[in-house]
Amino acid sequence: MTAIQAVYVRGHEERPDPKPHIVYRIEIQAHVRSWQMWRRYSEFVELHTELTKSTGSSPPAPLPPKNSLAILRGPFRDSSSMTEERRAGLETYLRAIISAKDDKWRECYAFRDFLGVPVGRLGTMAEGSTSSKQFSSSSWLDEHLELQAKIRDIRADINKRDALSDRGDVSASHTANVQAKKKLAETLSRVRTLKQGLQELGMAAMAQGELQRRTDMVARLQDDCEKLGKMVTVTRQAARPTAAPSSQGFTNVAVAPESDRAALLSLSKPVTRVFGAKKPQETEVTRPLDDQGLVQLQNTQMEQQDGQLATLTHILQRQRHLGEAIGAELAVHNELLDELNNDVERVGGKLSSAKKQLNRLG
Repeated sequence: MTAIQAVYVRGHEERPDPKPHIVYRIEIQAHVRSWQMWRRYSEFVELHTELTKSTGSSPPAPLPPKNSLAILRGPFRDSSSMTEERRAGLETYLRAIISAKDDKWRECYAFRDFLGVPVGRLGTMAEGSTSSKQFSSSSWLDEHLELQAKIRDIRADINKRDALSDRGDVSASHTANVQAKKKLAETLSRVRTLKQGLQELGMAAMAQGELQRRTDMVARLQDDCEKLGKMVTVTRQAARPTAAPSSQGFTNVAVAPESDRAALLSLSKPVTRVFGAKKPQETEVTRPLDDQGLVQLQNTQMEQQDGQLATLTHILQRQRHLGEAIGAELAVHNELLDELNNDVERVGGKLSSAKKQLNRLG
């Protein structure tokens, strides 16, 4: 839950209804907004039970124990030190979940609902839910920041996959690739929800300039997801020694040196026509790939260029529309200036006529 930066239990309050009890004020700070929630100790207990049942393990920090003698002391008879001790324990409990390396507790729906995370972002976590009608302007920005962090995580997984593949660890490389695909699928779903939420915010009288800016933000997210989708499907094949059978089993055969490879290629018919200033040469990217991999890499690069061209076309179209709007605005201003000039001339004529009449009277 990247958008949640900090959680504090700042204080408490005694309430008489429906029966005397104490509630604790929880302050939640996100990237661009903050809010507070009031929760009873019994609600913390329910949250702990739900998190343990949903994830199969207890949260990283225990709940402060319930004081069994509080009932004997009557309503509002807890000492300030006991209340402060429980408040500190509840804050430690929540902050341990927020800062834990494993995100299974903080990604649980019960925890998000407990902290009052906006419903528009909760909808992405509920099974089969794609509702986006509850997005506010600030929660939309929070979700966008979370998706940017998810995309960075996916890139890290892909880089990890490539590094493991280069070392020849096929199993770990495959696991990293599967993780990247799962995260990408979730991110694509959330980007679609974010786009729907923006459409509804646009119908809620959002400024046109801000709406266009956020539309471009969503377009960049979609472009990043498309590129990542191509990257997770193009697996790198590390150059490893091939094996050849022998009378004693399979033994490794070293790859032929570059000099032998160059000599072999020199036996073929020399290239007589090359487009461009330099002859094509292999790179570190193309050397480990076979023919099918080269074709797939070329197709991927062509699709990326097509995507960049489409983005450039969209930007140019937008610039054209802005230019046309500015031109129309200038035309309106010219008409207004012409009308003002005519009014000035008409008033000037009337002043001249009035001056002549005054001269005759004098």
